[in-house]
Amino acid sequence: MNKSLQVTKRNGQVENINVDKIHEVLFWATEHIKGVNVSDIEINASLQFYDKIPTTDIHKVLIQSAADLITEKTPNYQQVAANLLNFYLRKEVFGVAENMPSLQEVIDINIKTEVYDKVILANYSSEDIKKLDSYIRHQRDYTFVYAGLQQLIDKYLLKDRSTGRIYETPQFMYIMIAATLFASEDKETRMQKIKSFYNDISQHKISLPTPIMCGVRTPSRQYSSCTLIDVGDSLPSIFHSNTAVGFYTANRAGIGLNFGRIRGVGSKIRNGEVVHTGVIPFLKMFESTTKSCTQNGVRGGGSTTHFPFWHKEIKDILVLKNNRGTDDNRVRKMDYSIQFSRLFYQRFIKNENITLFSPHEVEDLYEVFGNNEKFDELYTKYERSRSIWREVVNSRQLFNQYCQERIGTGRMYLMNIDHVNSHSSFQEKISMSNLCQEITLPTYPITHIDENGNDPGEIALCVLAAFNVGALKSLNDIEEIAVNIVRALDFVIENQFYPVPASLKMKKRRSIGVGITNLAYYLAKHNVGYESPEAVEIVDKLMEYIQYYLIKASVLLAKEKGKCEWFNKTKYSQGILPIDTYTKELDNICKRQLALDWETLRKEVAEHGMRNSTLTAIMPCESSSLVTNSTNGIEPPRALVSVKKSKQGLIPQVVPEIHNLRNKYTLAYDMKSNVGYTNICAVIQKYCDQAISANHYYDFSKYENGNLPISSVAKDLLYAYKVGLKTMYYANSNDMKTDKTDDEKVEKPELFTEREMSCSSGACML
Repeated sequence: MNKSLQVTKRNGQVENINVDKIHEVLFWATEHIKGVNVSDIEINASLQFYDKIPTTDIHKVLIQSAADLITEKTPNYQQVAANLLNFYLRKEVFGVAENMPSLQEVIDINIKTEVYDKVILANYSSEDIKKLDSYIRHQRDYTFVYAGLQQLIDKYLLKDRSTGRIYETPQFMYIMIAATLFASEDKETRMQKIKSFYNDISQHKISLPTPIMCGVRTPSRQYSSCTLIDVGDSLPSIFHSNTAVGFYTANRAGIGLNFGRIRGVGSKIRNGEVVHTGVIPFLKMFESTTKSCTQNGVRGGGSTTHFPFWHKEIKDILVLKNNRGTDDNRVRKMDYSIQFSRLFYQRFIKNENITLFSPHEVEDLYEVFGNNEKFDELYTKYERSRSIWREVVNSRQLFNQYCQERIGTGRMYLMNIDHVNSHSSFQEKISMSNLCQEITLPTYPITHIDENGNDPGEIALCVLAAFNVGALKSLNDIEEIAVNIVRALDFVIENQFYPVPASLKMKKRRSIGVGITNLAYYLAKHNVGYESPEAVEIVDKLMEYIQYYLIKASVLLAKEKGKCEWFNKTKYSQGILPIDTYTKELDNICKRQLALDWETLRKEVAEHGMRNSTLTAIMPCESSSLVTNSTNGIEPPRALVSVKKSKQGLIPQVVPEIHNLRNKYTLAYDMKSNVGYTNICAVIQKYCDQAISANHYYDFSKYENGNLPISSVAKDLLYAYKVGLKTMYYANSNDMKTDKTDDEKVEKPELFTEREMSCSSGACML
């Protein structure tokens, strides 16, 4: 290192570089960490030094130098980089590396700058705040690995996103979230509840979603991750729904849309005075609205639109996302979910035809779509009708086209509408899902953005959180964590901002979606892979405990605060639990007997009701997995060290306990097929009252000539239906080839082949 270089200090003063200071910091950052070398960091960094370099840039260079050394063989540099980043963060925010300011000082400063919500001072006395301060364990900042801390800084710590000024450090963020979420609890027990929740989130037992991490403790109070907007077949509904999309996108929510009711192109309007333009022009309008808002500088807007397989325009809808065609006949910046049912799969297997209709001519058919008996009877009746428009197409040709687009774009999703309804927690029909396909709630089209609560229109919302199952020491830990999650999300429902009146019905349903993350680590610790039969049994038992104790926590809260107002609209109110309605084909895969006392719990539900109409939904956990140093949601990792994208560039993330478990992890593209993963999803779905962001993985090198047969994609989807999956999310692949000819190959952007590098759409950034 050139000792004649000069540096520019934070106060603007220029002086000779002090190499000893750099040594001192690096020796501190590497102390007691095995497999790292100060000299390697210095050599890697010195090439980037220049005369009069700011001392802040020197620190950044050291951080990046350590991060660049993170590999499978040298994973511990992630701790070194995290230590250096923590040092830098504290100096930037408070000007100190130790001796952190008091919580009262941080609150006062951040309320003055309008970063924190001033209501905190109305809810807590100075003595309360001093007590809260005593709960903080700043040393936990050093339990972050580099990827987690960098992600926290980039996305979740409150900052001025125009100047980059940061207002808090991790433990202040966690205690403020806990204090805000439990502010309305009984004062005799409130502080203990805050302490318990603070410990759960600061020790990464609970993973919180982006809207809560970014919004709770601030004057912004929209915390729902998922918004489901059902668009009716009228101009008022279409235009007012589009306005609702704008409001919710601007308030950090991912958007699910249902276009299944909208009539097809060429349909008569006003007795033929006008012909309908079809869905594409309206989809373009919604696409522009979604992309016109950035979500507080944290993530971009994103939306998924749902269509039934029998929609008049389905053949055009299937190709809306691919890279062929023109801007006039493509809507590429939305994702699409196609809804299938038993009738379609039966005809596909038999290679029979299906019939397409315009929904406005078969309104009653749309309303029973999801009930197999009623739908099949009415569908075949309309197929015989000669008074309405219809088109006959071959089911295999249509499904093969769907599969081609699914693997070609990676983001043509699927909903098994009959499983969604038969295995839901509602007596009402469910017509759609959300952005990432894990939320399944009743919705009704709105006709006006300002409609009052007496109108039938309903925008469904869901607030999320997840168990970090890798942090569980025992399944018995689940009970207390479940209570903390349900209590926290109850505050969110009661106190968040509802920008559109139709969404206020959330307070009547009180729907929450609790998922799991770090499943790959959990399985590795149990010495099983995704494809082993033992993994199915282990996950089945895990999910039994999670769903059981979430129901129990919701009953407990119902005793204290009352059951949700529309509890009578749920199947829970009829004594029907998820363990009663899952697809029984699953019993051939998982034969484990239930371990908990479900019959007593069933009686408690009947006697006291539940605070929530839904409890579980398995979300992707894309962003929060970095913060908690977890493998993504329920997914197998793609590599032991993967690279993810952040505002600062590419971040290497190492799987937990790589030293001890490197040979225990199942890697996504090493799986022989998708069957083992699908079986695990199926036992999760068995207990889950909503749905799963479930994916498929394809390694093209495993197929002859590197070409993936479309029949393999179709077979995977048929199997997913057979074992009861409600929805399918991404189709991930590590190559751009399909079994089309060279002239027909669908271009696949890097975004779709390397999902871990980026996920531009809303709630998948949970």
